[in-house]
Amino acid sequence: MWPADIEVQAGQIIAQCTAHALKVATAESCTGGLIAGALTEISGSSAVVDRGFVTYSNEAKVAMLGVETATLTAHGAVSRQTAIEMARGAVRNSAADFAVAVTGIAGPSGGSVEKPVGLVHLAAAGRSGALLHREMRYGDIGRSNVRLATVRTALDMLIQIAQAE
Repeated sequence: MWPADIEVQAGQIIAQCTAHALKVATAESCTGGLIAGALTEISGSSAVVDRGFVTYSNEAKVAMLGVETATLTAHGAVSRQTAIEMARGAVRNSAADFAVAVTGIAGPSGGSVEKPVGLVHLAAAGRSGALLHREMRYGDIGRSNVRLATVRTALDMLIQIAQAE
């Protein structure tokens, strides 16, 4: 179902978390649950994946993850600040040791000069306070390709944050 490289990444996360009794959560906007889907494709993931939040709307980001309305007003949904608040909210509202969050513009519509199609902000946060952020500009490579590239980047960030926990 998944490209081989994504299965390898997801398998690494599940193995690493299993070995260290760690749990993970996801907070997804533009990927709509694909990151959680990639993780749960791996046997044994039920011992590792605590939950996934699909917060496509701003209202869901506020209600489910505690993203501040002021953050959304000042910076927009697709921003470093929102991604970080999403990741921290996923940790706070779960039993996970760490979480990854993504928010972006997959296209083909919705882009602007300031925030073009293919712009994605990702954040990973740990219960210990560890924090990562990446701003990716994948370009207008097609909706599916932006979403798959985002999954790859998010899984890479989960591998990194798991090592910090």
